[in-house]
Amino acid sequence: MEAPIWLKPAILGGVAGAIATIAVGFNQGGWMLSGSAEKMAQERSAAAVTEALVPVCIGQSKADPEVTMKLAQLKALSSSYEQREFVMKSGWATIPAAGAPNSDLAAACAEVLLKPTPT
Repeated sequence: MEAPIWLKPAILGGVAGAIATIAVGFNQGGWMLSGSAEKMAQERSAAAVTEALVPVCIGQSKADPEVTMKLAQLKALSSSYEQREFVMKSGWATIPAAGAPNSDLAAACAEVLLKPTPT
């Protein structure tokens, strides 16, 4: 049995359309594999937790009796690495239930502490 003449172009068109749909879907349509989605979800949740804990860090800095002196020292530091390390050593980035300071929280806290206050 011979296939109709129109069958080969139809099959090639369907395959080309499927390939084009996949290419557009993954590049422009927002499609992703489960591993990429899991990685993105973990990054977003870590960022959200850090953002939620910044007020705790700010509160701990305000409760520190040497806050004025330490803030002056913090403002004198030039690199973000030194600022993050300073906040960690000050104990402001250590959550009360945690045993060690969180570096992401320290970086976010230092950024907030160094913002100029509106007058």
